[in-house]
Formats: sequence, C-alpha cells, structure tokens
Amino acid sequence: MPDVSSQNQIHTLSTRNLMLNIDGRPLIDNISLELQPTGTSTILGYNGAGKSLLLRLLHGLIQPSKGEIRCNGERLSRSYRKKQAMVFQKPVLLRRSVIENVRFALRVRHRDDPDHARQMLQAVGLEKQALQPARLLSGGEQQRLALARALANDPEVLFLDEATSNLDPASLGWIEHRIQEISDGGTKVVMVTHDLAMAHRLSDEILFLDNGRLITQSSAQAFFSSTRNDKPEIVESFLTGRLPEPRLA
Repeated sequence: MPDVSSQNQIHTLSTRNLMLNIDGRPLIDNISLELQPTGTSTILGYNGAGKSLLLRLLHGLIQPSKGEIRCNGERLSRSYRKKQAMVFQKPVLLRRSVIENVRFALRVRHRDDPDHARQMLQAVGLEKQALQPARLLSGGEQQRLALARALANDPEVLFLDEATSNLDPASLGWIEHRIQEISDGGTKVVMVTHDLAMAHRLSDEILFLDNGRLITQSSAQAFFSSTRNDKPEIVESFLTGRLPEPRLA
C-alpha cells in the first residue's frame, strides 16, 4: 500500500453523552468514550446493539439527538470529515470503470491525479481491471475497489462497517492483510465486525455495545483474555457464543 504515515497526524475521536433517539427509543444511549488515537478499534456486540449506528455517528453520516462528537478536541465538522473515509458492508460503486471510481473520489477533493489512481489500483491488485466496468467485478474485487477509493485521499481515520462480510476466504485474508498494513502505516482504523477471530487478529482496542449502551472498552488483549472474572456477564456470553436473553419490546 502507498505510505500514508507521513501525511497522517494523531487523530483523536471522542464522544460525550451521545444519544440517538428514533421514535422515542434510544438506539444510542448516553455513550461517552475516547478512542485510542492509533491502531484498530473494533466495535462488537449482538445484532441490534447499535454498532453500525455508532460508526455512522462518528463519521458524521447521521446527526445525534443529543451529545457531541469531537475530533482533536473540536466538534466534528465538514473539514474533519474530509480527513475520514468509510467502507460499507455492500460496496457503493459508481456505474463507471474501475479507475473512474477512484478518480471520482480524487476529484471530490480537487485532486484528479490519474497516476495516483493507478497506484491505488495496483496496491489492491486491480490494475489489470482498470478500464473494466466496476459492476463486473467479483464481490471480493468490489470490496477491494471500495477500499482503494476510500484510501485514495490518505484519510486519517478509516471506518469499516462489516467490510469483510460475505467474502470468500481468499478475499477475506487479502483484505485483513491490507487493514493491518493500513493501521501499521499510521491510519486510525475503526471497524464493526461479527467475526470474533478477525477482531482478535486485528484489534488493538475493543468496544462492546449492548442495547445502544457502551458496556466495556478495553485493550483487545484484556477483552479476549481467558481470565473473565471481571467481565460483564453479557460480554462473557458473547465470547462463549451464548444467545442473549430475550427482551420485551
């Protein structure tokens, strides 16, 4: 991957009393946190815990009902969002060629550089498909293209929302390797995944959500430690594969 570490600075993300209410229901419930400024922070939890919602709030895609999000001590703004990028579970690609998808991302930031676009495709192994329509790529290739496009403008923070779901093992391994390279290169990675093994391999920090609340935040080593006496019961249930207790609506 191209070296982005020289352009990246420490990028701190924090929230205070963050709330997201929809139809009177708190989907994100009074979350205050500060992410580690480097490495990979992974958000875990059962389905419906609010993981993807928290990720979208941190990236500014949706606005909180209450509370605030701060980047480097200042409120999240459009200028800070330009230093971030996001890859979704299902790649959102333009009906254009592979290279034009990357060049479009560059043009949005007033940086139309065909050579740089080709370098990004080479970094994700898609240089031979540069002129091919993006919609003809396989699922794994489309996700690689989404990753190349997200990284084209050297983001300080990369958000990944189930970006490896439904991929074949070869594509999964390839993208995992690139995520580790990106993190090691200085880009802050914040990801949501259901894959515990992947979270174990890649994470430096774990945040566990349940019912819109932040239950625990710790180093990955502590979270996955075999010593679980100090872990909340729901975290231990999650780690051992037990289903959550049913809740009344």
